[in-house]
Amino acid sequence: MVCLVVAAVIIAVGMYSISVGDAPVPVSDVIATLLGDPTADSEFIVGTLRLPRALTAIGVGAAFGMSGAIFQSLARNPLGSPDIIGFNAGAALGAVGTIVVWGGSSLQVSIGALAGGLSTALAVYVLAWKRGLEASRLVLVGIGAGFSISAVNSYLITRADISDVQRATVWLTGSLNGRGWDEVRIIAVALAVLAPLAIVMQRSLDRLDLGDDTAAALGVRVGRAKLGLVLVGVGLAALGVAAAGPVAFVAFVAGPLARRITKTPGACVVPAAFVGALVTVTADLGARRVLAPTELPVGVMTAAVGAPYLLWLLTRQSRTGAL
Repeated sequence: MVCLVVAAVIIAVGMYSISVGDAPVPVSDVIATLLGDPTADSEFIVGTLRLPRALTAIGVGAAFGMSGAIFQSLARNPLGSPDIIGFNAGAALGAVGTIVVWGGSSLQVSIGALAGGLSTALAVYVLAWKRGLEASRLVLVGIGAGFSISAVNSYLITRADISDVQRATVWLTGSLNGRGWDEVRIIAVALAVLAPLAIVMQRSLDRLDLGDDTAAALGVRVGRAKLGLVLVGVGLAALGVAAAGPVAFVAFVAGPLARRITKTPGACVVPAAFVGALVTVTADLGARRVLAPTELPVGVMTAAVGAPYLLWLLTRQSRTGAL
């Protein structure tokens, strides 16, 4: 029921986002265009400019939400989100390197982001491993890796051509401006392949949340299950980054919000996807309209909401001794 309600809100916000702008389109015309009966104006404004952007926002939010829920559950810590522990930064490094070194296409940027995210995840897990994997060590190593990777990204930008610098800088902020059907295809393929795997692995993830020994007693092959979940989570985060850049804090807040709404202690992978999609499409609407006609990158809006939540959570974790 929660997913159905959130989905209805996503559709309503998405419709309104498509209809408003410098060239307003009535919602009735938006619906007619989606049903295959466009007017001359709505065919271009809706079908070419705004619909791909809205679909990218929904898909990217869903990918980040699922990825965040997976990693927070694996780490048993809300700070275990991929945008906090450096995985998104690693995907960004792969994408920025592809942009500024090779001037890559959308497909090449996607491949670079996936390679960067997987490499960073491997490095963080290896560095954090010490007779097992503790959540606090994973978080601290990941935060350090994220800062180091951000420094490399900054260096690459200082050495790039001005045209690549502009493209990479806007992209690094997390932006949906100018997104087209290529980005929709990237995130659609990612969700079509990885989302079913995440849903199937939900059962193992819930058992791992009880502890490795308990999960093993319940028949979970702990090492194999963790490896599969890490690969799926990194893939979702990396391809989300490839489509829209490292949109801040969506993966971080989607899982906890989904657990609060559903009143469920588990990972809530599917509700987190819906909540992530709603957060992203709403933030994009705000980024377009708050300072209209100036359009802000969506990452600015998500950071404005997510940063205070992060500070509150860090304070709470410090007081409880979890960090």
